Amino acid sequence: QVQLVESGGGLVQPGGSLRLSCAASEFALDYYAIGWFRQAPGKEREGVSCISKSGGRPEYADSVKGRFTISRDNAKNTVYLQMNSLKPEDTAVYFCARKSSSGRYTTLDRTSYDYWGQGTQVTVSS
Repeated sequence: QVQLVESGGGLVQPGGSLRLSCAASEFALDYYAIGWFRQAPGKEREGVSCISKSGGRPEYADSVKGRFTISRDNAKNTVYLQMNSLKPEDTAVYFCARKSSSGRYTTLDRTSYDYWGQGTQVTVSS
């Protein structure tokens, strides 16, 4: 059973915006911190953002600070990533993931996550 499903990716021009969604099933989303990661062709998967169980401890990679915003709606079992001012270097497959229950509230270290979605493609190009 799929527990995390991403949606909202697509093709957008530089400077444009997209909102990604991560919908959870088979578990209570509000028990876990959720992270967004991305992987460009030929590159390692990297952390983009993470949000705590309560939503009060967001983290962002330096490359997206001021442009991306993570949020969650636990009543809908959904986490969002609002992406503004998109750049070509943001092009990647974006994944959401569930953080393991131990350790710090949030982290961008992919080894701290135990379940992953299938990914959604984001392409930023003219």
